[in-house]
Amino acid sequence: MDGTVWSSRLDRTRAIEGLCQSIVGSVNLARAVEMPFYHLGFERVFPDVVYASMLGNMPVAADYRPMHGRSRSHDLADCTRTRVKIDLFPEYTRHLPPEKRAVWELVGRALCSDSVKTAFARRLAPELQRRFGNGYFKIGMYPVPVLTRDISGYWITPHTDTRWKAITVQFYLPRDNSMTQVGTIFHEKLTDGTLAKRVPMKFSPNTGYAFVVGDNTWHSVDPVGAEVTTRDSILQTYFVDAGGLRCLRNRGKRFGNFLLNEARALKRI
Repeated sequence: MDGTVWSSRLDRTRAIEGLCQSIVGSVNLARAVEMPFYHLGFERVFPDVVYASMLGNMPVAADYRPMHGRSRSHDLADCTRTRVKIDLFPEYTRHLPPEKRAVWELVGRALCSDSVKTAFARRLAPELQRRFGNGYFKIGMYPVPVLTRDISGYWITPHTDTRWKAITVQFYLPRDNSMTQVGTIFHEKLTDGTLAKRVPMKFSPNTGYAFVVGDNTWHSVDPVGAEVTTRDSILQTYFVDAGGLRCLRNRGKRFGNFLLNEARALKRI
């Protein structure tokens, strides 16, 4: 893949299907780790040629928008946001230049595919059953892939994700192994309430992790130092998509973010 625009709809369909198969293969081969909570660890998530194309077609700073949530409380003194994002849905990536749009639309569509979702659900089935019961396989999950960029000063305290989420996935996108120390840290909650650091995930190229959100899935990120220019990754979240309220919320947030993104695009014209 060279980052060029697809010449036909068939080309695009084949590219998406091929990438889906590669990601599913990586999920199937992921190592399962029991401690401090059950999670998967990935190696070589994307084919080498696709990964190189992703790195070569990273959006520029102006293409990102601030990310809300916990990260907002860690803005710098001058109000600079230390975490920004681009939702990898077609309605957001369409504002990118053609070659970049082709790459990130491909990645986004593959990550939103049913085959990738099924692979995660299959590998994480015991934890999904533990959380949702024997009918876990009937629980809908709404995928939201987000390209994120963190800068020096970003950090986040130990936390468990909101219960709106079913599965949390993160794929690391560094160019080399020069900043492995800024990966996510998994914690164990001890009987006295302290949160002990147990598994520091290395921020290595084309790797990542996944876990079912639970009350024991404590994780954090230590302060990102000045030696780091950007900490790029994809956050792939599967939101619980069962019941009218959750379904409306998931689609309403996507539409609301679309309107905000369009407003930003108009201001840049």
